[in-house]
Amino acid sequence: MQLRSTERQLDCALALCFLALIPWGIPRARALDNGLAMTPTMGWLHWERFMCNLDCQEEPDSCIRQGLAVSWARVQWRHHSSLQPQTSGLKRSSRLGLPKCDYSEQLFMQMAELMVSDGWKDAGYEYLCIDDCWMAPQRDSKGRLQADPQRFPGGIHRLANYVHSKGLKLGIYADVGNKTCAGFPGSFGYYDIDAQTFADWGVDLLKFDGCYCDSLQHLADGYKYMSSALNKTGRRIVYSCEWPLYMWPLEKPNYEEIRQYCNHWRSFADISDSWQSVKSILDWTSSHQERIVHVAGPGGWNDPDMLVIGNFGLSWDQQVTQMALWAIMAAPLFMSNDLRNISPQAKALLQHKDVIAINQDPLGKQGYQLRKVSNLELWERPLAGLAWAIAVINWQEIGGPRSYTISIVSLGRGVACNPACHITQLLPVKRELGFYEWTSELKIRINPTGTVLLRIEKKSHTSETLL
Repeated sequence: MQLRSTERQLDCALALCFLALIPWGIPRARALDNGLAMTPTMGWLHWERFMCNLDCQEEPDSCIRQGLAVSWARVQWRHHSSLQPQTSGLKRSSRLGLPKCDYSEQLFMQMAELMVSDGWKDAGYEYLCIDDCWMAPQRDSKGRLQADPQRFPGGIHRLANYVHSKGLKLGIYADVGNKTCAGFPGSFGYYDIDAQTFADWGVDLLKFDGCYCDSLQHLADGYKYMSSALNKTGRRIVYSCEWPLYMWPLEKPNYEEIRQYCNHWRSFADISDSWQSVKSILDWTSSHQERIVHVAGPGGWNDPDMLVIGNFGLSWDQQVTQMALWAIMAAPLFMSNDLRNISPQAKALLQHKDVIAINQDPLGKQGYQLRKVSNLELWERPLAGLAWAIAVINWQEIGGPRSYTISIVSLGRGVACNPACHITQLLPVKRELGFYEWTSELKIRINPTGTVLLRIEKKSHTSETLL
C-alpha cells in the first residue's frame, strides 16, 4: 500500500509539471535527404538466425559451401579486438561462436516467396536483406565486388530481379573498412565503385558495417562518403549505418550529424536470441534516451537491431515484450527468423496490425521510458491524432503476474486523457478496456518478463455512450 501511495504522488507530480525524461523542446535534426524511411523500415534480415554455415555435407540445404575463404580467426579477431584500447572501429559482437547460416540464393528466394504468400508483405515487411558472407573472397578484374559464384550462381542482379518480381525490395551488406566483419572485401577505397555496383544490381537498401577501420576519422569520413556516393547513383537506396556503434567505446557520437547521412543507425551490440540480450538493449536505450530519442523521426531512426521473435531463446511473454517495445521505440522492424518454420503464435504477433500501426505511426516520434518502480517500467509514445501508446513491462523473473495501477492523469505528459479517453489493450491479447476520465485509475496485470501494450485515444463520453 505504501508503494502504491508513493506511486500516485509521483504520478500527480509528473502530470502537473508535464515532466518527461526527454528534451521535447529540442528541434529534430535535419535528416538524410533521400526521401526514404519516412516510417521505420520493415523487412527480413538473415544474420541472427542463419549466420554463416560451412558444413555442406551435413546440411546441404543450410550452408555456404565447403572451402569458402572465411577465416574463423578473423571473426574471433573482430570480437576480441573491440576490447583493446585502440581506434580500430571494431565492436563487441554476438557473431562469436561457430559461424552458421542457411545461406545461398535459394534461402532468399524461399523467403521472398513466403513473404508474399504468408502475408508478411501485406503486413508491411518489404525488404529482404542479405547480411555478411555473400561475397566472393576477391573483387573482379575491374575492382567490383562479386557474389560467391557457387552460392549465388546468377549473381545479385538476378536475385534482385526475382525479389522485385514479388513486389519486394532487396537489401545488401558491405563494410566501411578494409574488410567485412567476417573477412570479406571491405569498401574502403572503393566507395564510389561499390555504390554504383549496388545501384546497377538493383539493390534497395545497404547495411554498412564498421569493422576493420583504423581510425574514428576514417570511420566518419567513410560513412559520409558512402552516403553521398549512394545518392549520386540516382537510385533510391535506404542507408543503414552502424556508425555510432563503433564510436561509443571511444567518443560520444554526434547523432544530429549522423542523422544527416543515414536513414537508421545502430548504437548497441548485435542482438542474440536471448532475453538477456533484449534486456540489455532496452536498458541501454532508456539510460541514453535523453541523447537519442529526440533525434529520431521521419527519414532517420534509432535501430536497436533485429526482431528474434519466432526463434528459440525467448518465452512467449518475452516475445511480446520485444514486439511491444520495438513499436514504442519507433524501431526498424527487421525479423531474423526462419519463415519456413515459424509458429502461428509468433507469426500472429509479428503481423499484429495494431502494433505495427504504432510502430509506423506517421507522427514519427520515438517513445521513451517514463518511470521505473519496483521492477515495473512504464514507457510511452506520442502518436498522430493526439493518441498515445503505453507499455508496462514487468522485469521480475520469479513469481506470477503482478498488478499495477496507473493514474490516468500521469500519462502522455498529463494530456493523453484530458478530459477523457478510450483505452484499448493490444498485447498480450486485444481487449477494449473502455472509457476513462482524466482522474480515473487503470489496473492491469503483467506476467513476469511480459508487457501490457495499450493505445489511448481521445473520445467524448457521448460518442462512447452511443457506441
